[in-house]
Amino acid sequence: MLTNKLVLLVEDDPADARLIQRAFDNAKLDIDLTRLTNGDDAVAYLGGKPPYDNRALYPIPAVLLLDIKLPRRSGLEVLSWLRNQHYALKRLPVVILTSSRHSIDVNRAYDLGVNSYLAKPESSADLMRLAETFHSYWMQLNENPDVQN
Repeated sequence: MLTNKLVLLVEDDPADARLIQRAFDNAKLDIDLTRLTNGDDAVAYLGGKPPYDNRALYPIPAVLLLDIKLPRRSGLEVLSWLRNQHYALKRLPVVILTSSRHSIDVNRAYDLGVNSYLAKPESSADLMRLAETFHSYWMQLNENPDVQN
């Protein structure tokens, strides 16, 4: 099981972010959920660039939970950067969590190296089940690769 409990959520919609946070909280999961609101901040955080250059304060997450439609840089652009331009983090598990069920988005995400693609559930009960399943699979069962800081 992981010792790093950080999940980095990149979600620009405050209502969706609150629902996701509430689902994780209500499920009483042992996860530290940190939120960023745009793709440029995600790249800066993951790349250790200011203001996220202190790894004691901004550690590499165990999993990146990424929306597709983000301001400044889309989730797919963040994923492409991560897989193709940042060698040290290319193994970081990335889960897309988005409202898009379009096959073009799904296929593009997998072409870019996403580990999982999840559509946001419409009910809070389904979102809580998703949070519990996410925790069980990604934080307990999955064997994560080494990721350099």
